[in-house]
Amino acid sequence: MQLRKRVLVTGGAGFLGSHLCERLIAAGNDVLCVDNYFTGTKDNIGGLLANPHFEAMRQDVTFPLYVEVDEIFNLACPASPIHYQFDPVATTKTSVHGAINMLGLAKRVKAKIMQASTSEVYGDPIEHPQTESYRGNVNPIGPRACYDEGKRCAETLFFDYHRQHRVRIKVARIFNTYGPRMHPNDGRVVSNFVLQALRGQPITLYGSGSQTRAFCYVDDLIEGFLRLMGTGDDFTGPVNLGNPVEIPVKELAERIIKLTRSSSTLIYRPLPQDDPTQRCPDITLARSKLGWEPTVPLEAGLERTIDYFRAFA
Repeated sequence: MQLRKRVLVTGGAGFLGSHLCERLIAAGNDVLCVDNYFTGTKDNIGGLLANPHFEAMRQDVTFPLYVEVDEIFNLACPASPIHYQFDPVATTKTSVHGAINMLGLAKRVKAKIMQASTSEVYGDPIEHPQTESYRGNVNPIGPRACYDEGKRCAETLFFDYHRQHRVRIKVARIFNTYGPRMHPNDGRVVSNFVLQALRGQPITLYGSGSQTRAFCYVDDLIEGFLRLMGTGDDFTGPVNLGNPVEIPVKELAERIIKLTRSSSTLIYRPLPQDDPTQRCPDITLARSKLGWEPTVPLEAGLERTIDYFRAFA
């Protein structure tokens, strides 16, 4: 009889974490979800709470955690500008102290550990599209630095623990992801546009709306996580996970208006400081090492996301 893997997911009650917990449970694992519920919610994991192979623990990753696990997915950190700028010092602590605590745990119990890093490590990129070898264009003292530099430092820690202590690491750089269970007040374009359209409010575009983003549906991203964790110890990443097909944010707004049959109009506001004008992954490495690429078309993903947000409109 094959023993169940014990898998820890930090930030497990969040948008990405809750979807990951579901996939891990469905695959026959025992899952420990750790979250401080700053942006995550119990509603996100409500369907799992009665499952005997799922456990939820209220805990902040900036404090040490003493458990026995086989794998760790470190997802804990507010990921939208509204949330990570609310308490920027706490955001940096979550990335840095959280990484130290989870790496220390992985070292002690000899667990494999994946870091949910971000395309924000590239800052406002000069190279386009972004490959994993690009070192970024980040403002270390700007309002986004608590998140950008916190995640960059976390990557540093992961690779130093790997070199110094032989910890088995994986690093995923996540690009824009959307889908059901996004926080309705996270200030990101998909959730903002969908809610404004459903409410018949003007849709807010920052700058000219010509800046591009590439949107990956959550199910595709979680598949990338699982494939990355399943690779051999010789592959650490970092690896870009995202959709390589760009779309201007103005076009995204127009598509959402059409899908929701909304009467919303477009209004324009100044572009926030250090907001990237282009963000698009080169996923050559993910294709070759993981056999992974997104499969859910934007329109299909948006329809599922719109259905989820109807309850908040």
